[in-house]
Amino acid sequence: MEEETFSDINGGAVTLQCQFHSSLCSEFVVSSPKVSFWRVMGSTSAVWLGAYVLFFFTQNTAVLSTAIIVTLLGMMVFIHFVKVDHESLLVVGSLGIQVSYSYASGRETTSFIEMNKIKDIVINEAIYMHQIIYYLCVLLKDPSDPDAVSGVVPLFQSSKPRLNCLVKVYKSCQEILSKGS
Repeated sequence: MEEETFSDINGGAVTLQCQFHSSLCSEFVVSSPKVSFWRVMGSTSAVWLGAYVLFFFTQNTAVLSTAIIVTLLGMMVFIHFVKVDHESLLVVGSLGIQVSYSYASGRETTSFIEMNKIKDIVINEAIYMHQIIYYLCVLLKDPSDPDAVSGVVPLFQSSKPRLNCLVKVYKSCQEILSKGS
């Protein structure tokens, strides 16, 4: 298993783990840093301090209760639905591609794309927040016209690794796809 550290589009560190099971099967896992305890404490303290200031002027205890409940619910939603720790891409040349997301709460989601629905895997570019970013995506075949593309499935949406990381995954995927066809 190879492991390398790259950066994401914001300059943060992401880790790419490549595991080559065979010449027709490889797995790529991009991991983002865990949620920082101090960042969570700072955000929680800021919200609760603001609520206490409001309470001091209004003398309404509902302000404090609401701040506590909103903060706790917000953290639970963030950890369960937003914060992705690991994104994995499993490419099996004769079967297809499996994409998995592991959230900070432990929840996992997985989707599978059959090989006969895949037209190609490409690196695409997009404009994002006044900058051009690159992302890896799967082009899906149009059932009515085999030369057309019916859809695009972006990969590594949460970690957003930079181009040098994407190129490494892209080259390995292209090798597997060329051997599998």
